[in-house]
Amino acid sequence: MKLLRFGPIGQEKPGIQTADGKNLDCSSFGEDWNESFFENEGLHRLRLWLRENQSKLSEIPKNARLGSPIARPSKIICIGLNYRMHAEEAGMPVPEVPIIFMKATSSLCGPYDPIFIPKNSTQTDWEVELAVIIGKRAKYVSIENAMDYVAGYATHNDVSERDFQLRHGGQWVKGKSADHFAPLGPYMVTKDEISNPHKLRLWLKLNGKIVQDSNTSDFIFDIPTIIAHLSQYMTLLPGDVISTGTPAGVGMGLKPNPRYLEHGDVVELGIDGLGNSRQVAMNDPEA
Repeated sequence: MKLLRFGPIGQEKPGIQTADGKNLDCSSFGEDWNESFFENEGLHRLRLWLRENQSKLSEIPKNARLGSPIARPSKIICIGLNYRMHAEEAGMPVPEVPIIFMKATSSLCGPYDPIFIPKNSTQTDWEVELAVIIGKRAKYVSIENAMDYVAGYATHNDVSERDFQLRHGGQWVKGKSADHFAPLGPYMVTKDEISNPHKLRLWLKLNGKIVQDSNTSDFIFDIPTIIAHLSQYMTLLPGDVISTGTPAGVGMGLKPNPRYLEHGDVVELGIDGLGNSRQVAMNDPEA
């Protein structure tokens, strides 16, 4: 299944995308795609409900805004430097264990919402990433059983402000958490539809030019290793988002001159089987 959410910011409703590409309104299911939904076997219950009700569902207007496919998760956890070439372009050693940092959940937005360039920003950057959505509570999980805790996958742009991240002191979270710094979607694809998440092409274009083009086969740490590692240090809750790292080609690493987002730049990104998203960079209207 492909789960999506639609409607104005803060008023999103649940929906699905069918195999033939139609977006259907699932409001009558009575639940949002949130922690409670996943925790209470929502995917199984939704499948059964759709067998009886899909033919009765109305199509979502084509001009409807898409929000994040997951309602506000308890955590957005990110893995740094998980592609060897990205570590090299960043001038940092290849990590021996997964590097963990957080994004504020308030940074979450829809796949076609604008990227807000924050006040005083000089180095807002892009990062296409495979996001993993947790399907059930995970604590002290083994690598062997880790994939049992996955609900699905989504395309994520881990937007980053490098000056805030690297030169403002403290942790990377400062450069990762501005409003609209986590466009997610267009939908969450359930894991049964992705035969091998470790062999997916992911790419990103800036103003129509490919700048990132890689494959999850280049992971340093695979998904089971990441989930098992995280679950030793924190409890992962249903609906939590784990962003698995970005490949080479970010603005900070471009040679000979780094390139950062400016007002009006267009970012497009996609991952095999998970759909494409598009954001236009704009100065934060509240700045």
